[in-house]
Amino acid sequence: MIDLKIVRDDPDLVRTSQRTRGEDPGLVDALLDADAARRAAIVDADTLRSEQKALGKQVGKAQGDEKQALLAKGKELAEQVKAAVARQSAADEAAAKAHRAISNIVAPEAPAGGEDDYIVLEHVGEPREIENAKDHLELGESLGLFDMERGAKVSGSRFYFLTGQGAFLQLGLLNMAAQKAAANGFTLMVPPVLVRPEVMEGTGFLGSHADEVYHLDKDDDLYLVGTSEVPLAGYHMDEILDLSDGPKRYAGWSTCFRREAGSYGKDTRGIIRVHQFDKVEGFIYCKPEDAEAEHRRLLGWEKDMLAAIDVPYRVIDVAGGDLGSSASRKFDCEAWVPTQNTYRELTSTSNCTTFQARRLSIRYRDENGKPQIAATLNGTLATTRWLVAILENHQQPDGSVKLPAELARFVGTDVLTPR
Repeated sequence: MIDLKIVRDDPDLVRTSQRTRGEDPGLVDALLDADAARRAAIVDADTLRSEQKALGKQVGKAQGDEKQALLAKGKELAEQVKAAVARQSAADEAAAKAHRAISNIVAPEAPAGGEDDYIVLEHVGEPREIENAKDHLELGESLGLFDMERGAKVSGSRFYFLTGQGAFLQLGLLNMAAQKAAANGFTLMVPPVLVRPEVMEGTGFLGSHADEVYHLDKDDDLYLVGTSEVPLAGYHMDEILDLSDGPKRYAGWSTCFRREAGSYGKDTRGIIRVHQFDKVEGFIYCKPEDAEAEHRRLLGWEKDMLAAIDVPYRVIDVAGGDLGSSASRKFDCEAWVPTQNTYRELTSTSNCTTFQARRLSIRYRDENGKPQIAATLNGTLATTRWLVAILENHQQPDGSVKLPAELARFVGTDVLTPR
């Protein structure tokens, strides 16, 4: 959730952010009205409770008919207090719902517009000419790395097996990401991939993107995560952190699940857009004033990983209308995919400011010992989709794939050869 004080003090800022996202600015007025109603309900309930307390003192001193009259009045007042408390509870619930309906405030530096209005910040590396290039699926099948047909037979469309060197390639890639993260001060975590509703909701994934999430809704009421950002955000839920020595950084290695609702017929070939994949995700808790610098560091660590797989890529500043509800600003790194003649997203890093931590009640103590809301950030360090860029950019005329030296050390071979 955004800071309610900002909504009260500068509602136009929040309305502008809503417009930038292509969302309803009227939600700001709905929140202000709900907040005013909540505060009025609190005053009413407190006033009646005070009257009830004062009346109780009078009853204790009164006698005879006066006492009976006061007792009758007390009974009537008790009913009024009960009704006022119910109104306060309803007003609290309505205000909380209105508060949660508003997405994070878009950073003023983020570009305006929608999905196609990003700004390219830099290009790294030059795409090379590849004669008779094969796409990643053809390469994967000829090299014995994927088995899409049996994946569909076992689990349905957009599922797959990674086989033989394909499994080692993914494990090597993710292990390299984990080792690099640890060397940069991240604590490696293998988190649960099923989380409670309050954790999924607290991270902002049950809003407009709820149809992307798998839900075990019968006896469990648990959600399968689409990124380890979710359990890592919940890791310190309802806690006060010690950030006196700097940010807390975690790297979560997990299997991820996404329904890919609404994407039928789009990227169905190969492993670009699938229902299950593995990922190493960086996640950071820090003081709000450190969040922007940590965001740049996360982007730097992502670029270091991309350098290790030696593929051409570009960095984009994502437009406000294409941000997730939790993100204030987001940078994507998109690798060149030769057979598609375009760049495709490999990494994403978001500054969520205090939005998630406020929902999940994650705080730290400032220099005066007063609890304050922490900031959270996340960023991709490696994922299954990277295999697409690795295979296509490093394919050789004989059908083999020559792996970059740093990655090859973790895979255990420097050349993947046809079966």
